[in-house]
Amino acid sequence: MPFNPLQERGIPLDKQLRSWRELNVTPVDPDHVDPYTLCRVITMNGIEVEAILFSHQLARHCPDIELKQQLARTRYIEAQQQKAVNWLLPGVSSVLETTISYEQVAVDLTSWVARMEPDPYLQQAYQFGVLEDFDHLYRYANLYEMIEHRKAEKIVDGVTEVMPGRPTYLHHRNPVDNVREPYDRSSAAPISKLHALTIMSTEQQTMNFYMNVGPTYMEPIARQLYQEIGMVEEEHVTHYESLVDPGESWWEMLLNHEYNECYLYHSFMATESDPKVRAIWELHLNMELEHLRLAAELFKQHDGRDPEEVCAPELPQPVTFEPNKAYLRELLATQIDCTTLGTGYVQEAHERFQQMQDALMGGEKPASERVIAENRAKSGEEYRLQTEGEHPVHSLALSRH
Repeated sequence: MPFNPLQERGIPLDKQLRSWRELNVTPVDPDHVDPYTLCRVITMNGIEVEAILFSHQLARHCPDIELKQQLARTRYIEAQQQKAVNWLLPGVSSVLETTISYEQVAVDLTSWVARMEPDPYLQQAYQFGVLEDFDHLYRYANLYEMIEHRKAEKIVDGVTEVMPGRPTYLHHRNPVDNVREPYDRSSAAPISKLHALTIMSTEQQTMNFYMNVGPTYMEPIARQLYQEIGMVEEEHVTHYESLVDPGESWWEMLLNHEYNECYLYHSFMATESDPKVRAIWELHLNMELEHLRLAAELFKQHDGRDPEEVCAPELPQPVTFEPNKAYLRELLATQIDCTTLGTGYVQEAHERFQQMQDALMGGEKPASERVIAENRAKSGEEYRLQTEGEHPVHSLALSRH
């Protein structure tokens, strides 16, 4: 049934405040949880964190005290939502186990977005990025086996394969080559705007997560791997945030943020297998409908336009976490050799790329390469999880090691 969040009424804002008892949600059981439930939790945490950070930035550029107060009221509720969502994660899970779930989000969410994206240029951006996150999953899975003596198969539950993607050491590019062309806000499909905002938000939380948890490890190889991949995630945030048209006004950006939250909560409510988690998605959707209504009023007041001019008249097809094995294998077979040059892509190493590689490597192998060799020496073989067929053979045009 079509659902237009701009026409729905949610819970009034003054009824949305929750007590500490209500925020003290029961975490999911890591031994029995659907891996895609964890993926939905991690995704919505990233979305809520982005909503909070964006609201803070808007407030810092807003001279009107009453508007700052209105933003603060909504932002406090968003912060409560973020706590409820993120506290669904099981406290017994290690940082590495959560990391593997973060990368499973990156792989399967970005693959789904790439498959559904109507704009070929934007689609290429997602295809490019997902092959790098796919490789990160493989590197962290080997680290997990090496230092915790466990296999990532239990976490990803076989729905996501674990094997090499574009090798991580090839992800280190000159910063100027991480900037893409933005979509055109006047002509882009509404779903394209939601896709860009979603992947930007989830990659941003991954970047923040790695930069904070990386130094908490004692093992040198773990510290170095988080540092290396953390720098790639900074590249990814640059890559994805540059897809958003910077010509959007503050109020248009606020409207898109709130609409996207409604879209994702509605999507996950429809696909969630855990009843207790589904109830949280439903509650938050009803809160976000009111946040969207308030953002729409601000948009009309300050931009002098109707929200329907920039938002879809009904929610698009629900975002779905599902296996993307065949899709990823096709990308591996055709795009593993890609790198970026300016705002486009090439399949041969170029001068800026080589200069960056030389400056970073210093003649030594990076942690992302050493973790595989060290796990092979310690465990007898490197860790891979292939559920069907053989890994395609690639010619790495960019490989120099």
